[in-house]
Amino acid sequence: MDYIWNTLQNLGGQTAFANLYWGNFVMIVVACVFLVLAIKFGFEPLLLVPISFGMLLANMFPGIIADGGLFHFFYLLDEWSILPSLIFLGVGAMTDFGPLIANPKSFLLGAAAQFGIYSAYFFAILWGFGDRAAAAISIIGGADGPTSIFLAGKLGMGGTLMGPIAVAAYSYMALVPVIQPPVMKFLTTEKERKIKMEQLRPVSKLEKILFPIVVTIVVVIVLPTTAPLVGMLMLGNLFRECGVVKQLSETASNALMYIVVILLGTSVGATTTAQSFLKASTLKIVVLGLVAFIIGTAAGVLFGKLMCWATKGKVNPLIGSAGVSAVPMAARVSQKVGSEADPTNFLLMHAMGPNVAGVIGTAVAAGTFMAIFGVF
Repeated sequence: MDYIWNTLQNLGGQTAFANLYWGNFVMIVVACVFLVLAIKFGFEPLLLVPISFGMLLANMFPGIIADGGLFHFFYLLDEWSILPSLIFLGVGAMTDFGPLIANPKSFLLGAAAQFGIYSAYFFAILWGFGDRAAAAISIIGGADGPTSIFLAGKLGMGGTLMGPIAVAAYSYMALVPVIQPPVMKFLTTEKERKIKMEQLRPVSKLEKILFPIVVTIVVVIVLPTTAPLVGMLMLGNLFRECGVVKQLSETASNALMYIVVILLGTSVGATTTAQSFLKASTLKIVVLGLVAFIIGTAAGVLFGKLMCWATKGKVNPLIGSAGVSAVPMAARVSQKVGSEADPTNFLLMHAMGPNVAGVIGTAVAAGTFMAIFGVF
């Protein structure tokens, strides 16, 4: 009888109920909320489903991310900045840079939207974060999860802040359709939202092939620290446009991309245990990320209004909001808000220019912080 009782006690001691505290159950509820947002409402399911499921597992079995745990080795690929770079390879292979080439002024809108990143950097310092932590947090303002993870790893934030930073960045990427429209409508008039832009000029195949090569040479020579992100982004796009490596393009944009998303999403989610996530600093990161994202969106729209004035009404300010890095979600939001004002208004391709420029701009911002702190 003692043997049976001891066995039952041992089994009971191994259950999650015996090893978890209230914070773990809070995080389990948060994970379930994320799953509902992803599955029922379609908020970036490719990102939120693996992240929230990793969160779910980590808060029932915290050892899953510990040394030797299932996700430990996946997480090392995040810390070593391997998975974020591979994500950029896939994004480049999936994305048509034609709208940016056809309208180079889009670079200005993409640059304007990065104001949210640099403003959040100073806000984070004022709120008590160190300079490296502030830099890692500020990238959330670009709504770019891979770049946020990349910079956090490079700046040595992997063991402390990477989980909250990554979850905040991916959450705001998923919530782009919720957060951006009120800001866009507040800063523009109905007349501005109805502006129809001229059709973009056709872009030749030679231009599309030369663009990733020229951008890589120019950007990496000026700022070598951007090579892992900008280089992989442009390599993926060169696969897409050169026409002689169809197999590599298809692999980068499909199989490899989705494998990396699974590994990155689940490992990032697994870092969000209650012990590491339910802290005052995490709440600060979430708030700073939201402020940075709103400021970035507003800066893009306001610069779009300036371009609208300078061109005498030829630029719809809504496309400026796409200057954040959430490709192609931010461009779709510009299209959606514009079509609400005028169902015959088609802004998607015009918004893709600033959207692609925003990806490059956020990578440059990360490279700038790395250069400032002497990190390679």
